[in-house]
Amino acid sequence: MNRYIPLILTGVLLNAFAQLALKQGMRVIGPFAFSMDNLVPIGLKAALNPYVLLGLFCYVVSVVVWLLVLSRVDVSFAYPLLSVGYIVAALFGQAFFDESIGIVRWTGIAVICLGVYLITRSGS
Repeated sequence: MNRYIPLILTGVLLNAFAQLALKQGMRVIGPFAFSMDNLVPIGLKAALNPYVLLGLFCYVVSVVVWLLVLSRVDVSFAYPLLSVGYIVAALFGQAFFDESIGIVRWTGIAVICLGVYLITRSGS
């Protein structure tokens, strides 16, 4: 199973990149009220935003990659590795969006890293 880790990480990183692109797209659009009046104008802004489109494209590709993963690897091995996406998103959120990562979040990231390490040690 460990030989599929690059494929798994490709899917995970595409998924994390999709989140980051969607975040940037919504930063460009800005905050909005969730109401029926905004459905069309905000929907159009989102549908035409290049970052949102890039994020959605990355999601589609990540699903295709994930289907490849699931056809080859135990889900009990592959699925927990999705948590690597949390690490990537947190680090890039801090670097590109100036988001704060406090000690509690760093501790959570460390626990996730330990869990990913243990799971990859279980694959053979």
